[in-house]
Amino acid sequence: MSRRYIVTGTDTGVGKTVVAAGLAGHLGARYWKPVQAGLDEETDSDTVRRLAGDRVRVLPEGYRLTTPCSPHEAARIDGVRVDPAALTLPDDGDGSALIVEGAGGVLVPFADGLLAIDLFAAWSLPVVLVARTTLGTINHSLLSLEALRARRLDVAGVIFSGEENAASEQAITGFGQCRHLGRLPHLDPLTPATLAQAVAGNVRMDLLA
Repeated sequence: MSRRYIVTGTDTGVGKTVVAAGLAGHLGARYWKPVQAGLDEETDSDTVRRLAGDRVRVLPEGYRLTTPCSPHEAARIDGVRVDPAALTLPDDGDGSALIVEGAGGVLVPFADGLLAIDLFAAWSLPVVLVARTTLGTINHSLLSLEALRARRLDVAGVIFSGEENAASEQAITGFGQCRHLGRLPHLDPLTPATLAQAVAGNVRMDLLA
């Protein structure tokens, strides 16, 4: 069976797109962003395409919404209704790995009565949670893990983003009873080569079998 994962974050801006690009590149996976909110700057799919290169096949988004805000509000502004029936997982016929990237955190609204976590539950794939290492991350991470487990989702583990913070990382994986999948430091420059090297050296891909 191919490796298929949802990559979500404890919040927006935690580095989940970089993590998704790194995982997708390492696995030679397909990448899918179900809902993109905000088109004026580089989209998440564009970022993954730039950072993961030819090893990744970037699939078309389910919805492309104009305003960079919560998907449900971006959809309202665009006059679009996000229909969960239109967000079924891409066909797995070719057997390749798949990385699905969420939007913001696990409880971000996609439509009235529809949260990101509702889609995760419908897709029923293992979840990789991306968390900061800075102040506040313990609370945000443990709340996210509680929410995922309340929906009976399989948490593959946590990948941390940022400078090492051993106390916070241990608290999250200990209290959260989940695997520490590694930590990606801030990369400067952030290029396909530096990202691939960082994933190979810092992420426990053996735990994502």
